[in-house]
Amino acid sequence: MDARSDGKKLLLFYLAPEFTMLAFTSALEVLRLANQVLEADAYEWRLVSADGSCIRASCGLAIDTDLSLAEARRRVNDGLDVRMAIVCSGRNVQHHVDKGLDSWLRECRKRRITLGALCTGSHLLAHAGLLREKRCTIHWENYPSFAERFADALLSTQIYEVDDEIYTCAGGTSALEMMLHIIGQDFGFDVAVEVCQQAIVAGVRDRSERQRLPFSLPQGVRSKNLKAAIRIMEQNLTEPLPLHVVAAKVGISRRQMERYFRHEFACSPARYYVRLRLERAKSLLKQTGMPVVEVAVACGFASASHFSKTYRIAEGVPPHESRKARLPEWAAARIPA
Repeated sequence: MDARSDGKKLLLFYLAPEFTMLAFTSALEVLRLANQVLEADAYEWRLVSADGSCIRASCGLAIDTDLSLAEARRRVNDGLDVRMAIVCSGRNVQHHVDKGLDSWLRECRKRRITLGALCTGSHLLAHAGLLREKRCTIHWENYPSFAERFADALLSTQIYEVDDEIYTCAGGTSALEMMLHIIGQDFGFDVAVEVCQQAIVAGVRDRSERQRLPFSLPQGVRSKNLKAAIRIMEQNLTEPLPLHVVAAKVGISRRQMERYFRHEFACSPARYYVRLRLERAKSLLKQTGMPVVEVAVACGFASASHFSKTYRIAEGVPPHESRKARLPEWAAARIPA
């Protein structure tokens, strides 16, 4: 089984506890449909978990796996021909890092096996040290905490990224677009189009399409100047810019910018800017163990006391009360095979 001469392309999916079913099945079904379109078993796959037992998704469903991480490592090191190794994660990814997984991913990289990540799987690749100076993306809910934790990664807001044979996607149906890109590379664009037709997908989003961020541009905003102002604010949350500087960068006056925000959001640009920073703070509080004072600094507040007061007024609770464990009761329990 270690040496392949049948031409099939083998993909290994590592499933972390609480992985996102939508992202996983979007990727897997595209491969199945590619086989159907090609009328051949061009792709095959094996599912890997830490101990080889079944693994539970964030929706609560349990999936049987084929290999333990130790067995997958042994086979890769013995020369198993692998087209791609993909890590699929979801909720509470920071609780599911694994030294053995780190080693396996680094071994795959050393052997020039293409790597991929679905949803929050980018966190696992970064934890293994594989995203330094690499373009990558992650689900928008995890964007703030990832940016703080892995500052050396070139994080983007796109639905998927490709850099030096490392593929990352934001999760959800963006896994479909990422896998279609891979199928197109392997068998041509026409095959990818036929897969879309089989999946009743009207069109494939370009990978440069921007995903929503937790502090992102609301839908329905048409003004180019307003969009530009908001994006400048998003890019400068740690060190907020004076509003006259934001307006100048857009090419409008401060008064014009005030009118845009009051017409669209019924609030001032200053208040909207604070809202963006507070949304980022909320994400950091829920997804990281950063002290409140560090969260305050990361979100552009001059002091922890000012941040706490502003946060409490906006959210109704002090920052430390937003930091709640979100592990479900079953997550720590062993799932029987």
